[in-house]
Amino acid sequence: MVLQGTLATGIIPVIRATTAEDALFAAEAVLAGGINVIEITMTVPGATSVVSRIAQDMPDILVGAGTVLNVATAQRCLDAGAQFLVSPGINLKTLEFALRKNVLMIAGALTPTEVMSAWEFGADLVKIFPCSQVGGASYIRALKGPFPEIPLVPTGGVNLETCSGFIEAGASALGVGGELILKEAIRQRNAGLISGLARQMLQAVKAARAKN
Repeated sequence: MVLQGTLATGIIPVIRATTAEDALFAAEAVLAGGINVIEITMTVPGATSVVSRIAQDMPDILVGAGTVLNVATAQRCLDAGAQFLVSPGINLKTLEFALRKNVLMIAGALTPTEVMSAWEFGADLVKIFPCSQVGGASYIRALKGPFPEIPLVPTGGVNLETCSGFIEAGASALGVGGELILKEAIRQRNAGLISGLARQMLQAVKAARAKN
């Protein structure tokens, strides 16, 4: 259910905000734009309380916890209501924990060896991070050659201009941070700017998928 919902939407907004209130504002804005999946990073002050409030007050959103570095954090996130976990790299104990708890795990990787390891040890999706620094969409295309069966989620350098190229290169979904969750829009409480971008990115992903 969570995996299917995440892949169907195709965009995972990564919310890194300086306050809990900013994170909640961003979540409401992307939902208004039609994206019903979000990742709250553990770098947000009071992150688990933000996850809990979204889980309780915004039932239409699949809320996940990002920057989950260990099992203790993973447990706190699930207790708060997180429906999936995201890590920037591979932590075997956290992967094993997610498998035991039957919760969607998106594990970070960069090299082919790391992609293989993440998949072998049970990741449901493999986040390629930081993707733009190693070639962006062309790197995803290169990885899909030997790993056609592994669902890849590029993160880093994904924006309105590049998202179509990532999907056409074989990405299963996209992790999008500051290029969607605009700091200036949050500061000005301009929800419409974030919502509008969300709608445009959804349309771009849909159009790119239609070509594949």
